[in-house]
Amino acid sequence: MASVLCTETIDLAFEEQVLKKAFKRIVFFLFLLNIFNYLDRINIGFAALAMNRDLKLTATTFGLSITMFYIGYAFCEIPSNILLTKYGARRWIARILITWGLASTVTMFAVGAHSLYIIRAIVGVAEAGYQPGILLYLSYWFPATYRARATALFLIAQPLTAAIGSQASGLILDHAHGILGLPGWRWLFLFEGLPTVVLGIIALFYLCDGPAKAKWLTDPEKDALQRRLQREQSAVTAHAGGGKVWREVFSRNVILLAIIYFCMVMGLNATANWTPQIVRDVLRAHSFSYVGLVAAIPAICSIIVIPFWCAHSDRKMERTWHYMFPILLSAVGWIMVAYLKMPEVRMIGLIFCAVGVFVGQSIFWTVPVFVLSPKARPVGIAAISTFGMLAAMSSPLIIGYLKDLTGNWTASLTCIAVVLVGAAVLIHLIPKEKAAIGAKEEGAPR
Repeated sequence: MASVLCTETIDLAFEEQVLKKAFKRIVFFLFLLNIFNYLDRINIGFAALAMNRDLKLTATTFGLSITMFYIGYAFCEIPSNILLTKYGARRWIARILITWGLASTVTMFAVGAHSLYIIRAIVGVAEAGYQPGILLYLSYWFPATYRARATALFLIAQPLTAAIGSQASGLILDHAHGILGLPGWRWLFLFEGLPTVVLGIIALFYLCDGPAKAKWLTDPEKDALQRRLQREQSAVTAHAGGGKVWREVFSRNVILLAIIYFCMVMGLNATANWTPQIVRDVLRAHSFSYVGLVAAIPAICSIIVIPFWCAHSDRKMERTWHYMFPILLSAVGWIMVAYLKMPEVRMIGLIFCAVGVFVGQSIFWTVPVFVLSPKARPVGIAAISTFGMLAAMSSPLIIGYLKDLTGNWTASLTCIAVVLVGAAVLIHLIPKEKAAIGAKEEGAPR
């Protein structure tokens, strides 16, 4: 008996060692990819500081350009995840990176509202499936006790990009303007789009489809990692029912998660695309570099908080309350920005907005894996993400329209706060035992 326990302890210790090796190899590269993904997604928010004037865009028409991106993205998201499982993660993720990098760069050639709409829709089609594909890919490598940390490090690239990208974009707008007779916002799309193409080519050789095909793992390491994942998958399949894929996708819990994500994405989208313009209006700033510097502060605060909060969630194997608190913090932040007058207090509100949704997003994406069996995950995760894209389509139009209608941000930001409260409340309808499956079945240290 003692020898069995000793062998099991050795196996678990070896599994932990392999997981740490995989973490360093996989997650840090995905972190780099996500920096450029988010940069290509949010740089239009900074380009708008100069582009809107050149292309004669109102807040409503600028919002529609963002909506067009998400229309293209949403229509192709589920097919993209299905094709990822058919052709393999390595090739499909590389394809996404290369095509969206090229399409994003082409945004520099927009000459008016209509050409901008068409280009951004193409960027959405090219990028479709990237985030749900990566989240699915993480489930191929990491069990529950590592998943919040792995997801957090992947997603922490978003606030880091918002921080660095804010300053870089401001500098490009200020200092590249006039080179070869082109305005700075055109150079912005060129400088921030082409590196993604290079990373796509690198990904084709660096990534592998799963542990079984990893040449950098020994055979015992491959076996240990696959055993660990199989124990979790067996438990999740039993809880999810292991029935037909579409029955799982349209189950009560997946529908609830889709609605929750819809509400949360409205907050994420507002933070990503409107913060530069809100900062400019709050501070009455005219320097693009200064706006970029100040707009980076909320993102920097998010970077500090995310690792600690997600590690705590992993240790406790608790997701519900760890999701609810940051989302409510974000809602409070939008109310502060909307109704308070002091610029310093409104900036604190923007910090709450960013920290809340970025932290909440990292926790949220640990939950779908435990309400979907492995065979239903590609479609289920993509379906949840697609529903979020509906929010990404509608929120820019709502925010832009209300801003044009009222002449201020109050109505727009109040709307965002209300839907975030809805997201915080609805998470309690997901059975807590399903949000925390895995650790006990694995018998892994926390």
